[in-house]
Order: sequence, then C-alpha cells, then structure tokens
Amino acid sequence: MSETPPIRAHVTGWGRYVPSHVLTNTDLEKMVDTNDEWIVSRTGIRERRVAAANETTASMAAVASLRAIRAAGISPDEIDLILLATLTPDYWMPSTAALVKEAIGNTRAAAMDVAAACSGFVYGFATAQAWITSGLAKHVLVIGAELLTRFLDYTDRSTCILFGDGAGAAVLSASTEPGGAMGIELTTEPQGAYMIWLPAGGAKSPPSSETIARGEHYIRMEGKETYRFATRTLASTALESVRKSGLEPDDISLFIPHQANIRIIDAVAKGLNLPMDRMFTNVDRYGNTSAASVPIAMAEAVNEGRVKVGDRITIVAFGAGFTSGAVTIQWTADPARGADADTAIRAEDVHVRLPVDWDSVDPIPQALAELMARPGAVNPPLDDVVPGEPEPAPFLPAADRPALTPAAS
Repeated sequence: MSETPPIRAHVTGWGRYVPSHVLTNTDLEKMVDTNDEWIVSRTGIRERRVAAANETTASMAAVASLRAIRAAGISPDEIDLILLATLTPDYWMPSTAALVKEAIGNTRAAAMDVAAACSGFVYGFATAQAWITSGLAKHVLVIGAELLTRFLDYTDRSTCILFGDGAGAAVLSASTEPGGAMGIELTTEPQGAYMIWLPAGGAKSPPSSETIARGEHYIRMEGKETYRFATRTLASTALESVRKSGLEPDDISLFIPHQANIRIIDAVAKGLNLPMDRMFTNVDRYGNTSAASVPIAMAEAVNEGRVKVGDRITIVAFGAGFTSGAVTIQWTADPARGADADTAIRAEDVHVRLPVDWDSVDPIPQALAELMARPGAVNPPLDDVVPGEPEPAPFLPAADRPALTPAAS
C-alpha cells in the first residue's frame, strides 16, 4: 500500500502595488540637511513612493491581494485565511486584514494581522505554510503592506530618507506535487527591541498632546546597531533556511532579501560567498517598505523573468524586535501569470469601506503637502461605503442636534 504524499505549500499567486507619487532624493534636499550623493552612497536609495491622501494600508493591500489571487487563478472566496503583515495598520482595531477581506470580496476566510515589523511577511508566510501542511487551509493569502511616510519626522535625516509606501501579496496553495516551501528559519532577539521603535500610541504611552509635542509618534532608529544586526543576521538566517532545505547557497538561483539598504544586501552576498547578481534589489526605487519589501521584490523578480519554474529561491528579512526570517522555496508557478494580473486589476476599481459618521483629518504630513499637490497621475478614490449602505450623515454641532427621546423601560 503506497503512502499518501505529504501536503506542501506552493506559491501560486503574487502581486504588488506601489503608489504613483514619487519622492526623490532631490525633493528631500529641500526638506532636510541631506543630498542625493549622501543618500545613495549610504543606502542605495534614489527614490521612494508616497501614498495619496485617499490611499491607506488596506487599500494598497487589497490591490496587491486581488492581483495575487488573479495570478493564482482562483476566486477571492476560495481563500481560507488572510494574514496581513504591517506595522502601520489603518486602525488599532479592527484588523487591517478584516478590511482587506471585505474589499476583495471574500466572505469565508479567517483574517488577522501579523506584527513582526519588516520580517512580517516572512512570518506570515511561515504561518500560512503551517496552516496548509496541517490541513487547516487550502489557499492562504499572505500580505505585506505599509504606509510609513505618515510616521516619519521630516527633520530627521536618519529616518525620513529611508522609508516608502507600498504593498505586496502572495497566495499559498496546498498541493501534493513536489516543490513549494521548504526550509524555514525564524528568530527574535529582544535585546534589540528599542533599536527600531515607535514610542507612543500604545498602552505604555497612550496618545496625548504631550506625546505629540515630543514627537513620539514618529519612527526612531539606532542606525549603527541596526546595521550591525542586519548584516550579521540576514546572512545567517538565510543560510539556516537553505540548509534546512538540504541545500547550499550555490543551489539557490536567487535570494530576495529585505530591501533596507544596498550595503546590507552587499554584506549578505559576501557572507554567503555569492555575487551580487544572485541578490534581487529594487531598494533604489522604493526604499524600505518594511513588511511590504519582500513581497514587492518577489513579485517584481518573477514578473521580470528572474525566477523560472524549478528555480529555488530564498526570501529573507530582518526587522524591529529584533526579528528575522527566511523561507526557501522551489518555484512551480508559471511566471507569465503575474503580468496579466497587474493589467487586469486596476487600483481605481478597488474600494475599502469607510466608517459611517466619521472622517479622518488630512493624513498627508505637512512636509509632503507640496509634493502631493503637484500635477501628476490621477488618483481616484480607493475607499467608499459598501453599495447599498447609507451615506455618512452630515456632522451637526452639539447645539443643533435634536434632543434624544428616552427609551421605554
């Protein structure tokens, strides 16, 4: 009697979305004491994307998700679980994953956010693999999405030059065919917890006029310590994932690392004794998009022909916490499906429902107001109320509101 082949988690779909607005190093020269040469030589970043006022983490995630689902050749309602990695959720509650579930038209999936900073997508990928191989899910949607430009201090050149906005997603599907996810390595070293952090807004330091005045709602980072951790840990985590797969670095066609800094990626290549052409990079165009970094890079690598059926690739990331994670994957999906999905799914057709009787303040940082006001690509609304629901009621000052009638006992 033959044994039942094991269930494996294959990547069957991938997609990404980046906003149309571009913030160049030249733009930043007008805001903070820096210049293009200084930024490029230290980070490799030349530009990054900035979300429009009508875009959110959820709306960007929904576009990337629908593209990934389209590439997978399934319907949104076939997704059993939605995992959204982010450190910039639309709200502290509900989860951003819940908003994305509704926006993509799914009625049956469980949905939750994953908090592992820049490693979040890899952590979500590992979680999806566990759900699939255990038989709990057939199709899992894993998303990394960030809107970091609204959490930056544009007087601090050590952070405001680094980050950008965007989203990437992947569909993992159950199969008994060979390939798919192989070795997984996840680590957390909490001694670095305060090397990259956002001080206020949580239970330890709730929002107040004082925390705002002290600038405690902006990302803070100890650059030197973070750099040392990243250069050491990215290479060791990637190597452990590769070896857990029964492979060596020379067996990997392409490494797709977190896009934080070109010098860090170069150090990873040297640590693995590999040339830089085995490392996929797009940090020059998008900067550090945190949890969105790896899935955006993976989608672009596939769509650009850098990944072929049968190739082994390794995705690897590090982030606040300090966290790190890597997964080695044998690619089995037709790479041509990604470009079709990008064309078929238009951002202007995707909507995230807003709360009734509430609206946010203008979310664009004052330092970016001039940039966002420039003529450019049309940015139609990406959020709306669900068709058939009541429109938000007009706001009335307290003095003009009708008196409430006491309810009957």
